[in-house]
Amino acid sequence: MAKLTLSVDAKVVEVAKRYAAQQGTSVSQMVEKYLRLVSTLAEPPVEPLPPILARWHGVLKGSGLDISDYRKHLERKYR
Repeated sequence: MAKLTLSVDAKVVEVAKRYAAQQGTSVSQMVEKYLRLVSTLAEPPVEPLPPILARWHGVLKGSGLDISDYRKHLERKYR
């Protein structure tokens, strides 16, 4: 196991130790759990769409249009 040194405000450490004791764990275990969670996120959080895009998002679902048809259209248009 690797050792990590952090600089944290003394009041934060005090509260973290109390919280860890209440949870039956250690501050080290809490930090490790947090770092594991953060490092395994599949994708960064997605920002919400701007209002104009949000109104149109998904409007073509179920329309029978295929994305490959659109790609073919773009290829013909920009050749």
